Amino acid sequence: MTADAAPSAVHRRPATGAVPWLTLTAALVAALGLLPIAFVAGVAIDVGWATVEALVFRPRVGMLLVNTMLLVVLAVPICTAIGLALAWLTERTRLPGRRAWVLLTVAPLAVPAFVQSYAWVSLVPSIHGLFGGVLVSVLAYFPFLYLPIAAALRRLDPGLEDAAASLGVTPLRRFFRVVLPQLRLAILGGALLVELHLLAEYGLFAMIRFDTFTTAIFEQFQSTFNGPAANMLAGVLAVCCLAFLAFDAAARGHMRFARLGQGTARAPQLQELPPGAAALCLVLPLAMALLSLGVPVWTLGQWLLFGGTAVWKDPALGAALLQTIGYAALGAAVTTAAAIPMAWLSVRAGSRTVRALEACNYVSSALPGIVIALALVSITVRVALPLYQTVFTVMVAYGLMFLPRALVGLRASIAQVPPDLENVAASLGRSPARVLWSVTIRLAAPGAAAGAALVFVGVANELTATLLLAPNGTRTLATGFWALSSEIDYAGAAPYAAVLIMLSLPMTWILYRQSQKVSGR
Repeated sequence: MTADAAPSAVHRRPATGAVPWLTLTAALVAALGLLPIAFVAGVAIDVGWATVEALVFRPRVGMLLVNTMLLVVLAVPICTAIGLALAWLTERTRLPGRRAWVLLTVAPLAVPAFVQSYAWVSLVPSIHGLFGGVLVSVLAYFPFLYLPIAAALRRLDPGLEDAAASLGVTPLRRFFRVVLPQLRLAILGGALLVELHLLAEYGLFAMIRFDTFTTAIFEQFQSTFNGPAANMLAGVLAVCCLAFLAFDAAARGHMRFARLGQGTARAPQLQELPPGAAALCLVLPLAMALLSLGVPVWTLGQWLLFGGTAVWKDPALGAALLQTIGYAALGAAVTTAAAIPMAWLSVRAGSRTVRALEACNYVSSALPGIVIALALVSITVRVALPLYQTVFTVMVAYGLMFLPRALVGLRASIAQVPPDLENVAASLGRSPARVLWSVTIRLAAPGAAAGAALVFVGVANELTATLLLAPNGTRTLATGFWALSSEIDYAGAAPYAAVLIMLSLPMTWILYRQSQKVSGR
């Protein structure tokens, strides 16, 4: 009995233990993650309730809140319907060319939202307001619904659908009564991502001339620097963000959708489409590919032809590319390194305290970049002025925004490393730090590399925090594109957008390959 229990105990608790320096480092990173929330609360206390009431309860804030809610109420259901329809067509039917349609459906993620807006404003200059905001938001963000729904459809046990069919349930009723309830978590997760992007996005709505909290905060910051009005708007935006997180947690509830039967679930059978229906079903993926990819590619091509070779000879373009690669590579390295202690603790020393520390990182990343940037501006200006507009502060902002991208991949990879290997290395006299580096991190390198690649792309496309925090003279591809497009120099901005999309393509390829691995193709 005792002999059997010993290996199990060793497996649960590796010899390296929860070393103090790992716990301390994870706690410091988690504390940084709470800075934006602490900033919002601190500003409210500092200015007093009378000022808060005057700045928050005014018509301007009400209008921005209405605009935000309209965006969410209109864009999220449309994204959900499109993502669900495309996922069903590509995962459950023999749609002609469905593998190509999977890639084309994921590919819009390589086009930054502000580039989508630039393309549509160039093509249809009159597009603006709520209609333009909803249209471009849907085209930019519908893949965030497609990806989780498609992944969930692949893992569903078709036995439940077969049982319903044997009871005489029609295919349409089977979908709504059996399949759709099992997609609840995937739909809620994708919807939350879209909601948070709608709260955080600046470039898309500024170019489409639709006022949101983010555009108002940025304008207020530029006119009054770090005034109370901008900070209070950031506070309202943070409250909206936390409200969406709370609603998502409540909507998820405690339901579980795991299969409990013996054996493994068989793969679902793909449905044949009649010739007429197949042609009709191709309309949706074709239309989304044309609108979300065709318009940006066509517009960029037109502006590049109009600008000629001169737009490529701009020396600032090469400098912006190098600076973007430098910032993105450094941000990916710093963020991935900061995620290692938390990832290891969450797998090897899971406890309520560790889960609470891990949650702090997700809360900060859910907040819009402009709230994080304003928090860091306030802190550096008031208590650490030498750090204001330095690379260090920019890296802290990137870490707060993108750490979960590295954390998720690392956590999954570390979970696959057998603790016995760590125990053996420790028994040979290696220090916990050497065990972590020479054994755990080396074996978890693929997950770390995938997470770092996603952080790299996120940093390369980041706009608001870079505009507010980067040192004077900084010009990344995103900020260079924004500067030129704001001056209506669309031809000059086109090369920046084209290079930015090419830098973002690796993320699309990673997502596509993951999609193929999950489905076993």
